Amino acid sequence: MALIVSVLDKKPQMGENCFIAPNATIVGEVMMGNECSVWFNAVIRGDVHYIKMGNKVNVQDGAVIHCTYQKNPTNIGNNVSIGHNAIVHGCTIHDNVLIGMGAIVMDKCIVHSNSIVAAGAVVLEGTIVEEGSIYAGVPAKKVKEISQELISGEINRIANNYIKYASWFNDINEANQ
Repeated sequence: MALIVSVLDKKPQMGENCFIAPNATIVGEVMMGNECSVWFNAVIRGDVHYIKMGNKVNVQDGAVIHCTYQKNPTNIGNNVSIGHNAIVHGCTIHDNVLIGMGAIVMDKCIVHSNSIVAAGAVVLEGTIVEEGSIYAGVPAKKVKEISQELISGEINRIANNYIKYASWFNDINEANQ
């Protein structure tokens, strides 16, 4: 069963129809919307500041979400996919965003809506990812505007697929509720 831990009387809160993998870890002041999923070996640590996640957020295998003590919480909007082994730390991710596999988004970053942070990208502290753009590289830079096809074909498709994948684990879902 997933490790869900209170810290300083702050207990994680999950919305409806959320899937939490058996070896995922969720700690402290974490507020999660509806239809979210936290996959195998993912860690969401709201021990030093809060983490707020909207609806339809998927935190894929091995990803880590954390924040900075008393300085930078982590806010994640709706319809967001955080790829395998990504790190999201003390930043703001708006709606309809894909954070690619192995990407790192540092403190005080803002990733605006309808954007993609490419796999392996490192978004340095304080970077503003423009709405409707793709950022890639180390350090991450804007490489192009995002097309409507990528918004529906990648961002929305992945978020919707993870709701479907979570439904395959209904027996785990029921045990966690």
